[in-house]
Amino acid sequence: MRKHYLFILLCVFTLFTSCAGGDDSPIVSENVDPTVVKTGKLTGKVMSQNGTKPIGGASVFTFDDKYKIYYTTSDADGNFTLVAPAGNQTIHIQTGNGSNFRTEISATVKDNETLNLDASQTKLNQVAKIAYVKGTYDKIEDIIQTLGYTATEITNNDLANLTTVAQYDIIFLNCGSRNNYSSNPGLYTVIDTNLATFVANGGSIYASDWDVAYLVGGTTNTNNCSLAGGFVPDTKLCSKNIGNVGMVGATVNNAGLTTALGFNTLSINYDLGAWQKITNYDPAYWEVLVKETSSNDALMIRTNHFTATGVPTTPIGNAPNSTFVTVCITLPGNIQISLSVPQALVPYLVALGATVGPCSGSSTSGYIYYTTFHNHASGNIGNAGVILQYVILNL
Repeated sequence: MRKHYLFILLCVFTLFTSCAGGDDSPIVSENVDPTVVKTGKLTGKVMSQNGTKPIGGASVFTFDDKYKIYYTTSDADGNFTLVAPAGNQTIHIQTGNGSNFRTEISATVKDNETLNLDASQTKLNQVAKIAYVKGTYDKIEDIIQTLGYTATEITNNDLANLTTVAQYDIIFLNCGSRNNYSSNPGLYTVIDTNLATFVANGGSIYASDWDVAYLVGGTTNTNNCSLAGGFVPDTKLCSKNIGNVGMVGATVNNAGLTTALGFNTLSINYDLGAWQKITNYDPAYWEVLVKETSSNDALMIRTNHFTATGVPTTPIGNAPNSTFVTVCITLPGNIQISLSVPQALVPYLVALGATVGPCSGSSTSGYIYYTTFHNHASGNIGNAGVILQYVILNL
């Protein structure tokens, strides 16, 4: 009986080890994915177009042949390491949602190897058409130029011409540029209407200090709430020119901006009095990027929630000729990012859960950035200068 029992055990063991008639296929563990994608790494340093300034907080990404995204961001020194699928890939480098500044790189990624991209490849290119209105106290154009980008000077008369305004993707309003309001208020009524049309159709604006009057009304500056003029609803923002001279301790209130800067606290030198203090804002409409540490007062805000009724549909800047589309993609951890991708990829990304348009805000609105501080002609801006570089690249 014992011999029969041993014989049966031997037969069972033989059946398991033979595995169906001598087939030599390996047994795959339940914890191992047999379709793991072979990957390598790409390293590099994102630089401004003239190669002089590192760009922090830039999105660096690519897709595999099943349209899965591989994504990272550059650190405050512009450095990045991207894990990417092996093979011939297109690497995208973008700031903001990629509609105004972006670069595409062709690279061959090898399995389990690291490829260092040359600095000449990783320069962030300007796609946007940029304009600025000359101011009394600001020269944002100097910061634009130090990054190697170009901007065209326009006037308030140009702002009153919608055809001219619509040529651009971004318009910078330097502090003090609204200084002839009292002599020609009718001109600014037209400007307000044109700026509303511009932003509602995807154009972006940066205004500093006294030029909040372009947004909410007023003459050279804004001394009270609910003044005549402007195009942003008075219920969304109030600013008064009651700021005092002095150093203000500030805190960066946005994770993306902190990554790009490499710091989250700074001192801002308000060396001119009567600067515009934000006294009230709608937190559902505006995002606070920088605030005063002691009082929590907002010092830098942005929105892409602008909408207006009766505004004509108007092609803005490069949009009519662009082959890129803004989409919202969800990363692991439920992190949502807005990126610009080639139009041909959109149906496949949507099938994987992406949505067309930005992750937040109005689907057609451009950005409005407003800072109570500005870049003085004297250059006395300190760390605020790095913040203004971020503003330029993320509009």
